[in-house]
Amino acid sequence: MYDWGVRMWRFRRFRLLALSVLLVAAIVTVVVQLRKIAPPEGARLLPGADAFVYVDLQWARRATILTGLPQVHRSQEYERFVQDSGIDFERDLEQAALAVHYPPAGSGAAPRYSAVLTGHINAARLGSYFRRFSPSPETDEGVEIYSIPLQGQTLRAAILGPDMVALSNHEDPGVLRGVVVRSRKRASPFGGPSFLRTYYKRVPFASLAWVIARVDPKMAAGVMPQLPVPLGQLLQSPAIVVASARLIRAVHVRAEAFTASADQAQGLTEKLNALLALVRFSEAETPSGGPDADVKAFFESLRVSQEKDRSVLTATMPLGFVRKVFRDPAGETEAGTRTGTTPQEAEGKPIPKTASAR
Repeated sequence: MYDWGVRMWRFRRFRLLALSVLLVAAIVTVVVQLRKIAPPEGARLLPGADAFVYVDLQWARRATILTGLPQVHRSQEYERFVQDSGIDFERDLEQAALAVHYPPAGSGAAPRYSAVLTGHINAARLGSYFRRFSPSPETDEGVEIYSIPLQGQTLRAAILGPDMVALSNHEDPGVLRGVVVRSRKRASPFGGPSFLRTYYKRVPFASLAWVIARVDPKMAAGVMPQLPVPLGQLLQSPAIVVASARLIRAVHVRAEAFTASADQAQGLTEKLNALLALVRFSEAETPSGGPDADVKAFFESLRVSQEKDRSVLTATMPLGFVRKVFRDPAGETEAGTRTGTTPQEAEGKPIPKTASAR
């Protein structure tokens, strides 16, 4: 009788332990899954906006993507900022989350921005730097909010923690105050603007960079004038664009355009394929003896397809191609000029003699 009681006690104890382990495993699984579908912490603090941009420079540095890129020229103003604040964004910035606020249609105004930056900062030194331009900061949730006059606008800044800073040049001071309030409960995986949460699920897991944006062809020329192809020529009506890049031996790019109907997606897909064919033809006709191997691999990887009401573009960028994109040819030419060498001499090629030389 005694042995039976001991066995029952041990069985109950084992069952309780097994249930506890299963419960902990279930909780961990739920948390991990929530984190997978939740935007990064910095992005969850952003206000509602028309577009969101995120970059993880920490992982990009670890993957040596940024190795060998040309040194960025520093203006005198930025050099003074580095010396006074102790922050060098090229070295200290780890993650950047940006919200883009489009101007009213037809206003001709420039977009406004809100950002949450994460990295290595000296909060005391940076706060001292901000107080030079905003000697009487406001306080909200125990956080000082600095109002800094900048190029006819007001840049508001707040140091949210030992590794996080928030900035906004939006006209409404409540935009940055909202970021400060959300930062006090930033651990929630359910936070973030509804537009961001809705489409973030389309961003592949472990993406180093991504963009989620409303694109209106009527506003694209004013908001994004630097695009080589006007969006008004590709889109018939407003769409949602989700683009991302992640590293798996190479940088894998994916961009989806969510249109109003399957017919619009088909039209956009056909235009993109026609544009892609033109680009490939131009690259093939390059009179330089054929394209670079990395460049050729990138263009050959470009694919455009239609999935119901979406037009999907995918591409694979070799790391060598990424570095070539950011290379500064003008700087290399200038360097060669300063040393008195020509491009042919730099490559070890003989210089053809001219009639005057003879």
